[in-house]
Amino acid sequence: MTIKTDHRHLYLQVIDRLKSDIEKGIYQENEKLPSEFELSKSLGVSRATLREALRLLEEENVIIRRHGVGTFVNPKPVFTSGIEQLSSISSMIEQAGMTPGTIFIKATEEKSTEDDVKRFQTNSDDNVITIERVRTADGEPVVYCIDKVPATYLPQQFVNNQDISLFSALEKSGAIHVNYAVTYIDPIGFHEEVSPILDCGPETALLVLKQLHYDDNDRVVLYSKNYFRADKFSFHVVRKRV
Repeated sequence: MTIKTDHRHLYLQVIDRLKSDIEKGIYQENEKLPSEFELSKSLGVSRATLREALRLLEEENVIIRRHGVGTFVNPKPVFTSGIEQLSSISSMIEQAGMTPGTIFIKATEEKSTEDDVKRFQTNSDDNVITIERVRTADGEPVVYCIDKVPATYLPQQFVNNQDISLFSALEKSGAIHVNYAVTYIDPIGFHEEVSPILDCGPETALLVLKQLHYDDNDRVVLYSKNYFRADKFSFHVVRKRV
């Protein structure tokens, strides 16, 4: 059945039709779509029109095209959050009705690097703790976390008790309250170290969130570098006109 003609460009009609078919389950997650020839014929459009629609659908992460293999339906992200909200990974997982967990990898305490001194305004003799963990949802690895924090900000027992959140540990003394964060987002492809840990295939992209967390005195108290599976997480921001 061909798409219904309206006043919009044909490629927009194709996009809506394919999205509708995916929503209805005609095309399932991770399922390979018909060939370009078959799709263009069934939709009643040229292959050039179809290719433009597929290009835009790939930009929206609705589909993924694998060279020499075909076009597949991307799974919908399970977890979504407004990037303007400073919420924990655990709360995002819980909001999706899943159980958060942690696989502890390692924690190291070393002298401040040049970057640490600039970032935290510490002295070169001060120690910084680096914590590497994998966050899970119902036992499945979904986020690889690297957190750096001046050693003096964390209680001594934190490293041995991974059930405590970093925010809670930082705020335990009452001297620190995490107020806001500045976030940088970078999409990347396959990562030689992180992707295998998160059970990602070569086609699965990652979203890297680098965050500087500030306290009420505008002091950086935590630096985080988190690798999110792009097929599991999506982030959005509300922009207001000024």
